[in-house]
Amino acid sequence: MHNVLIIVGAAIAIIGGFGILIAAFRTGILWGLACFFIPGAALFFLIAHWEDAKNSFFLNIVGVLIIVAGTSIAPPTVPIQ
Repeated sequence: MHNVLIIVGAAIAIIGGFGILIAAFRTGILWGLACFFIPGAALFFLIAHWEDAKNSFFLNIVGVLIIVAGTSIAPPTVPIQ
Protein backbone atom coordinates (compact mmCIF):
# COMPACT_ATOMS: atom_id res chain seq x y z
CA MET A 1 0.00 0.00 0.00
CA HIS A 2 2.79 2.40 0.83
CA ASN A 3 4.41 1.83 -2.56
CA VAL A 4 1.18 2.82 -4.30
CA LEU A 5 0.98 6.03 -2.27
CA ILE A 6 4.58 6.89 -3.10
CA ILE A 7 4.06 6.28 -6.82
CA VAL A 8 0.77 8.22 -6.93
CA GLY A 9 2.30 11.08 -4.94
CA ALA A 10 5.30 11.20 -7.26
CA ALA A 11 3.03 11.27 -10.32
CA ILE A 12 0.97 14.12 -8.84
CA ALA A 13 4.11 16.07 -7.91
CA ILE A 14 5.53 15.61 -11.41
CA ILE A 15 2.27 16.82 -12.97
CA GLY A 16 2.39 19.88 -10.70
CA GLY A 17 5.97 20.54 -11.73
CA PHE A 18 5.06 20.31 -15.40
CA GLY A 19 2.17 22.69 -14.71
CA ILE A 20 4.58 25.27 -13.31
CA LEU A 21 6.82 24.82 -16.33
CA ILE A 22 3.88 25.22 -18.73
CA ALA A 23 2.78 28.37 -16.90
CA ALA A 24 6.31 29.72 -17.20
CA PHE A 25 6.40 29.08 -20.95
CA ARG A 26 2.96 30.69 -21.33
CA THR A 27 4.28 33.79 -19.59
CA GLY A 28 7.35 34.01 -21.80
CA ILE A 29 9.94 31.87 -23.51
CA LEU A 30 12.72 33.23 -21.28
CA TRP A 31 10.78 32.37 -18.11
CA GLY A 32 10.20 28.86 -19.41
CA LEU A 33 13.82 28.31 -20.36
CA ALA A 34 15.00 29.76 -17.05
CA CYS A 35 12.68 27.46 -15.06
CA PHE A 36 13.85 24.49 -17.11
CA PHE A 37 17.60 25.11 -16.98
CA ILE A 38 18.35 27.26 -13.92
CA PRO A 39 17.88 25.75 -10.46
CA GLY A 40 15.74 27.99 -8.29
CA ALA A 41 14.28 30.01 -11.16
CA ALA A 42 10.89 28.36 -10.65
CA LEU A 43 10.78 29.80 -7.15
CA PHE A 44 11.30 33.30 -8.52
CA PHE A 45 8.66 32.59 -11.15
CA LEU A 46 6.21 31.51 -8.45
CA ILE A 47 6.80 34.70 -6.51
CA ALA A 48 6.60 36.96 -9.56
CA HIS A 49 3.61 35.22 -11.19
CA TRP A 50 1.70 33.71 -8.28
CA GLU A 51 -1.72 33.92 -9.93
CA ASP A 52 -0.51 32.00 -12.97
CA ALA A 53 1.22 29.18 -11.11
CA LYS A 54 -0.50 28.79 -7.74
CA ASN A 55 -2.73 25.83 -8.73
CA SER A 56 0.23 23.86 -10.06
CA PHE A 57 2.22 24.74 -6.95
CA PHE A 58 -0.54 23.44 -4.67
CA LEU A 59 -0.81 20.28 -6.78
CA ASN A 60 2.93 19.79 -6.35
CA ILE A 61 2.60 20.24 -2.56
CA VAL A 62 -0.25 17.69 -2.41
CA GLY A 63 1.93 15.19 -4.27
CA VAL A 64 4.80 15.71 -1.85
CA LEU A 65 2.44 15.26 1.13
CA ILE A 66 1.17 11.98 -0.34
CA ILE A 67 4.78 10.81 -0.75
CA VAL A 68 5.48 11.70 2.89
CA ALA A 69 2.35 9.80 3.98
CA GLY A 70 3.43 6.77 1.97
CA THR A 71 6.92 6.75 3.42
CA SER A 72 5.65 7.27 6.96
CA ILE A 73 3.49 4.14 6.84
CA ALA A 74 6.20 2.02 5.23
CA PRO A 75 7.50 -0.78 7.43
CA PRO A 76 10.92 -0.18 8.94
CA THR A 77 13.85 -1.83 7.25
CA VAL A 78 16.21 -4.13 9.07
CA PRO A 79 19.80 -2.85 9.11
CA ILE A 80 22.46 -5.17 7.70
CA GLN A 81 24.73 -6.44 10.44
